[in-house]
Amino acid sequence: MAAVAELTLLEKSLGLSKGNKYNAHGERQIPVLQTNNGPNLTGLTTIAAHLVKQANKEYLLGSTAEEKAIVQQWLEYRVTRVDGHTNKDDIRILLKDLNSYLEDKVYLTGYNFTLADILLYYGLHRFICVCF
Repeated sequence: MAAVAELTLLEKSLGLSKGNKYNAHGERQIPVLQTNNGPNLTGLTTIAAHLVKQANKEYLLGSTAEEKAIVQQWLEYRVTRVDGHTNKDDIRILLKDLNSYLEDKVYLTGYNFTLADILLYYGLHRFICVCF
């Protein structure tokens, strides 16, 4: 799923109206949000965090300092480790490692649903059909 499509789905799930305009920039199709007030925002996780704040659902970014750090860690993981992988062996290792991590957790941060869960789901969704 392309990042622009993911951001559109995120907007919908957050209950935001469809007022945002997106472009994709460069070979890797990095999303860019064209803002009405101020500079454009670039990057999946930057734009996603902005949308969460716009929807007044900042709890999705974490409620404690530690949880906020874990959310950021998984958002970074999504962009650096999940995006761009198409090799079946890499995907199997990634899914196996994630499964081990989640063994004693309900969500990525433990027991609270966050933006990291949403974006990792969007990022991994395309692999499920490939691997199974």
